[in-house]
Amino acid sequence: MLSGNQIALAYLVASVFFILALKGLSSPLTSRRGNLFGMIGMAIAVAVTLTLTKNWVIIIGGIALGGAIGAVVARKVQMTAMPELVAFMHSLVGLAAVLIAIAAVNNPYAFGIVKAAGESIPAGNKLELFIGTFVGAMTFSGSVIAFLKLSGRMSGAPIVFSGQHMVNLLMGLGMLGCGLWFFATPGTNWTAFIAMTAIAFVLGFLIIVPIGGADMPVVISMLNSYSGWAAAGIGFSLNNPMLIIAGSLVGSSGAILSYIMCKAMNRPFLSVILGGFGTDSGAAATAGGVQKTHRSGSADDAAFLMGNADSVIIIPGYGLAVARAQHAVKELAHKLREKGVTVRFAIHPVAGRMPGHMNVLLAEAEIPYDQVLEMDEINSDFPTTDVVLVLGANDVVNPAAHTPGSPIYGMPILEADKARTVMVVKRSMAAGYAGLDNDLFYMDKTMMVFGDAKKVVEDMVKAVG
Repeated sequence: MLSGNQIALAYLVASVFFILALKGLSSPLTSRRGNLFGMIGMAIAVAVTLTLTKNWVIIIGGIALGGAIGAVVARKVQMTAMPELVAFMHSLVGLAAVLIAIAAVNNPYAFGIVKAAGESIPAGNKLELFIGTFVGAMTFSGSVIAFLKLSGRMSGAPIVFSGQHMVNLLMGLGMLGCGLWFFATPGTNWTAFIAMTAIAFVLGFLIIVPIGGADMPVVISMLNSYSGWAAAGIGFSLNNPMLIIAGSLVGSSGAILSYIMCKAMNRPFLSVILGGFGTDSGAAATAGGVQKTHRSGSADDAAFLMGNADSVIIIPGYGLAVARAQHAVKELAHKLREKGVTVRFAIHPVAGRMPGHMNVLLAEAEIPYDQVLEMDEINSDFPTTDVVLVLGANDVVNPAAHTPGSPIYGMPILEADKARTVMVVKRSMAAGYAGLDNDLFYMDKTMMVFGDAKKVVEDMVKAVG
């Protein structure tokens, strides 16, 4: 059994490792080291926490079961399914916070909240349980909706209805009222607590359903923040400094990431928090029923154009991730450079339905980091670029972002439409995740190459070589 000072020191060491993990994850160059620090910190936190309990069999059994499920899922999940996996994990964190709060309200003595069985929960702890419960409940239901949308089990289109914001406001006030009722009532007011929890579950659902697929990466980040704050709130109730520190780190880092992404997408941060964006969409920016035609070509045609160009920019998208084409793309870039062509990669802040997704795939293929440029760094170069190769990207290169009334209006895009020649590799002319047609595909300067991204790029490599 560790002393109080030893426990505090161990938690402090674990917290330092968590901070180092966040620092490491800020760059692809140090991301593996960051993950290692995070695992070390969590191992220390779990080991110390185990010394505080006598229920070894139950806890170790739970760890073993959860670890086994996690290991199986981690080995089987594809990189393209990572966003929905993250959303699903956020839902579990939120649900855990709610279940812990229910247990603490039911038996506060077992959690050390009161000194003797039968005593009323102190007002401060009631407030902490209230915050942890409603944030956790909203995180759970909101994350479930995000998972369903990202996995394709639910339409990615915004689901809106008249008076939606007013309904959300009234339910928010109702939840707050029930929370205050629970807080002010002597003893345990289960009616108020259950009503508050139920409203929070429904409110989490209502906040996420009006958000369209194009904005879903921000939702993932936002829910990540919510799950952290839920954990921190429960940490206060349980008087567990490790849970408070870890939850606060997750909550604050998720909030900062959400802000950065909102700025990159030209979305108001407050609207994200309240679930109010993605709902002002008018009709999709289409040609109003006019039949549009596109120009198609082959991988050989694309290879010829790129091989005779001075500069090429490659834009990787979700189609590249699905096809696992990053290694073929690396080989293509190498072949073009051997011909004297300047090749660079352009990354959108929300590419691949999750921030950093494309960066990770390119890093996996060991593409040099100095060849991978963010949107702000490379957008000004498109007008002087000979050829742009778009691999499975759609919404992030859609000029509809400049059209008032479009669901993605105001979202900064990679301005591929300004290049001299554009080649797009897609399986079909299907709309992107936001459900919008893309005028880029119908421009005279654009050539469509249909097929699996990996197969098409491999054919390009052969043709260039």
